[in-house]
Amino acid sequence: MQVILLERVENLGALGEEVKVRDGYARNFLLPQKKALRATEANRKVFEARRAELEARNAEAKAAAEKASGKIDGSSYVLIRQAGEAGQLYGSVSSRDIADEIAKAGGKIDRNAVVLDKPIKTIGVYDVRVRLHAEVSATVKVNVARSADEAERQARGENVIASAIEAERSQVEAAAKELAAASITNEPGARAE
Repeated sequence: MQVILLERVENLGALGEEVKVRDGYARNFLLPQKKALRATEANRKVFEARRAELEARNAEAKAAAEKASGKIDGSSYVLIRQAGEAGQLYGSVSSRDIADEIAKAGGKIDRNAVVLDKPIKTIGVYDVRVRLHAEVSATVKVNVARSADEAERQARGENVIASAIEAERSQVEAAAKELAAASITNEPGARAE
């Protein structure tokens, strides 16, 4: 289906472009969200008559998004979640969780603005893109940890999981050395000198 875009749509086109999209995408997303019009002669005339108004509205929305982007771009948010010893979360962190955390800190964004390819399922520090407008996005850091102390260590760049595994390995080696030393002195037939 041929449509005329009423605003810039990411990975599709800019305001006023006539593009060919799948029928379902047009019927279920672009047309109901008022992001496009069907490309008919009547709609082309309507679009040209409203073009200046649409461009002005788009410029205002972009300016507001740039202002909001300045407030949240580069900021960091800590999410405390329960996780197993290997760092696997009991559940996941979704775009809604991140949007709620940004809102708690005073940012005003929609949960659909948070762009996650897939939910976060392990502890760590992640860079997450927040799309405030089709032409404006910001990047925030999301620190997913089991405790505030662990979040601080991760923020400093420490790999908490690797540290825990290394500490456990050194404890096992120390216990093995103690056991080996104890078994040598208590061996039957060993001479006491």
